[in-house]
Amino acid sequence: MRDVLRITVIDARGRVSFVAPCQTLEGFVAACAAQPKSLDELLEVAAPFVGGLAERVRSGLAVFDEHTSPTNTRWIVAALDSCQPPEAPVFRVLDARTEELSLTPLRAGVVVFNLLARRIVQIQNTYAEIRRRGRVRVVHDGRATPRVHSYELPADWSVVPLPSA
Repeated sequence: MRDVLRITVIDARGRVSFVAPCQTLEGFVAACAAQPKSLDELLEVAAPFVGGLAERVRSGLAVFDEHTSPTNTRWIVAALDSCQPPEAPVFRVLDARTEELSLTPLRAGVVVFNLLARRIVQIQNTYAEIRRRGRVRVVHDGRATPRVHSYELPADWSVVPLPSA
């Protein structure tokens, strides 16, 4: 994966981190306009803009949950040791190692979607400026369609650092 970034999502269940194509950023920002309260809601609302990402994240979490627990992190440690960061599996943040990785930028950066605090934190973002209002292309079968969806983040959402005016 060449043009990828790390996305970490915080909800009431904790933190989940994964590698995604850069275009996911716009779809997730648009999805935040619907005020998602959980990772599942975010993935569902973003699905028209990010293609099959929801299935990949949910499948990755199922594998993670089957092999890893807060008291047994051997599987995720072995997986992280055996792959390059852009190929890292989907994971829940359970310890210092997974926390560090969840905040480590990939080629285009790392962005945290804190659904609890209604905050989008751009730790590093070299892909595209996040805007509070914009348009995102609808995707079908992995391909962009002519359809475009307009969105505006509600006033109670913050983007850090602030987008330029």
